[in-house]
Amino acid sequence: MNPQFILWLAGSMAVFLSAATASRAYVSSNNVLLLVFSLFLYCVGNLMMVRLMREGGLGLAISASAIAQLLFVNVIAFAVFDERLSNTQLAGVGLGVVAMGLMLLPLGERS
Repeated sequence: MNPQFILWLAGSMAVFLSAATASRAYVSSNNVLLLVFSLFLYCVGNLMMVRLMREGGLGLAISASAIAQLLFVNVIAFAVFDERLSNTQLAGVGLGVVAMGLMLLPLGERS
């Protein structure tokens, strides 16, 4: 896995997590500026994803991004907004983490 890909993925995750947090804050407060800020951040995150798709391909970029968002958004939901997942939902998050680990392993020989 290319270190540059990992850095861009981390950056896009920070942007997407900020956007999701701003969206959730909007739901709680109805402050339209939070909604506009959230939409701006989602646009920036999607532009960053274009670079990731060039580096790692569509499948890897979108899959890694989705699973990273799944994990970290749940951490924010738990820590900041006091939301909880059921045991079944936690198992799904765990499977996502395992899937991401498998996707980020170095490529072996192709058949």
